Amino acid sequence: MSLQNPVFIPGPTNIPEAIRKACDMPTIDHRSPLFATILHPAIDGCRKVLKTTEGELFIFPASGTGGWEAALSNTLNPGDTVLAARNGMFSHKWIDMCRRFGLNVTQVDVPWGEGLPVAKFGEILRADTSGTIKAVLATHNETATGVVSDISGLRRAMDDADHGALLLVDGVSSIGSMDFQFDAWGVDVAVAGSQKGFMLPAGLAIACFSAKAVAASRTATLPRTFWSIDDMRKGYAANAYPYTPAVGLLNGLKLSTEMLLAEGLDQVYARHARIADGVRAAVAAWGMAPCAATPDLYSNTVTAIRTPEGFDATTIVERAAQDYGMAFGTGLGDVAGKVFRIGHLGMLTDAMALSGIATAEMVMVDLGLPVTLGSGVAAAQSVYRRGRPRATELAA
Repeated sequence: MSLQNPVFIPGPTNIPEAIRKACDMPTIDHRSPLFATILHPAIDGCRKVLKTTEGELFIFPASGTGGWEAALSNTLNPGDTVLAARNGMFSHKWIDMCRRFGLNVTQVDVPWGEGLPVAKFGEILRADTSGTIKAVLATHNETATGVVSDISGLRRAMDDADHGALLLVDGVSSIGSMDFQFDAWGVDVAVAGSQKGFMLPAGLAIACFSAKAVAASRTATLPRTFWSIDDMRKGYAANAYPYTPAVGLLNGLKLSTEMLLAEGLDQVYARHARIADGVRAAVAAWGMAPCAATPDLYSNTVTAIRTPEGFDATTIVERAAQDYGMAFGTGLGDVAGKVFRIGHLGMLTDAMALSGIATAEMVMVDLGLPVTLGSGVAAAQSVYRRGRPRATELAA
C-alpha cells in the first residue's frame, strides 16, 4: 500500500496535514488551565456540527463502538426492550451489543440495501401501548451497504405513535459529512467517531445527549464507569477528564470543527453530494449498480457497488492494494464478496475522487470484467466539470 495515495475506505479517512500536525503536540498537563483551551472549544465545535443548542456533548477516548456503549449504558436498565432493524453490518453489531448487555431486542430484519422501515417501526410502537420499548436504535448511514435512512421521518413516526421511547442514532459515518440535525430531528443520543467526517485518526467517540436522555441517565442501572456521563460532566466542570484524555486528538478535533465550520456545513454537504454523484455516475457507466435499493437511499459518504453474479468482489480490493497501492473497502457480512465499497467522505476533492475511480476501473479491466477503460472516469468528469472552455481556448 502506498502512503502517497489517498484512501477510499469509508473510514478512517484521509487526514489533512494541518490536522495531523495539530494532533502531533508536546505533552501538556491535562489538569492545567491550558487543557481547557482545547477541551471546551472542541466540545462547542462538535455541538455546532451536530446542530444542537440543547444537547449535552461528551467526548470519550474510544472509537464509535464506544459511543454505542455509552448511549446504552447511560440510558437503559437490565432487561429493557429496544427496537432495532438489522439492515447492515453496523446495525447488526449494535444489536449484538444490546444482547450482550442483557437487553431484549425487538429485531426487524430488513434486506441489506434497504433503509430503516419507518412505517413498520410506527406500527410496532403504536401497538406497544404499555411502553415496553424503552429505546429505538437507528443507524443513520449504514456503512456496509451505502444506505442512508430517514431519521427525521422516524422521529415523526415515534411522535405520531405517541410513544415515549428514546431515539438513539448511530451517526458515525454521516455526521460531519451529511446533514444531521440533532435538535430539529428530536434525537436523544447521537454517536459519532473522529475517524470519519471529522478527518482525524480513530480514537474519539463523540456522544450527544438530549435533556430527556440525561434524565434517563439518572435512573439507568446498566453498569458504567469509563462511560459515565456523570463522571465526565464533573470532569468538564473542572476543565479536566475523570481519567487521562487523548489530548492530541482533542486538539485535532478542535481544529477539525473549525475547518468544517469555516468551509460552511452546507458547502461540506454539497461537496460530499457532488463527489458521490460522480462516483455513482462512474458505477452506472461500468454497467453496475449501488447496493442501495433506490436513489433516495444513496449515501453521500460511501457507495457499495454490486459486481456481476458469481464474481468475488473482494478480489477488486485485493488487486487494487497489491498492484496499485490503493485502498477500497470490502463487502461485510451478508454482502461479503458481493460488493466492494468506495468511501468518499472527509478530506476529499473531485480530483482525488477521480484517482480512485480510475484505479478501480483499471483493476476491473485487469480482472476481466466487462468494463470499458475510461468510461467511469469520463462519466465522473461530466459531473465534476465546473464550466465551459474559455473563448481563447476555443479560438486556439
